[in-house]
Amino acid sequence: MLPKDYVVSKIEGEYAYLKELGNENSEELFIALALLPLGVDVGTKLHYEMLEYSIID
Repeated sequence: MLPKDYVVSKIEGEYAYLKELGNENSEELFIALALLPLGVDVGTKLHYEMLEYSIID
């Protein structure tokens, strides 16, 4: 899978919804918070690469 950047659009319980940056037509990605870095909140930007998410500015 190619590297992609996301923003956390909402959090519900133990899950987060991620929206791909730069692609308005993409569907939201539903993912467990346990797979994301600590400190993730709504509006946090994430970089996904090599099966790992990291927080970006």
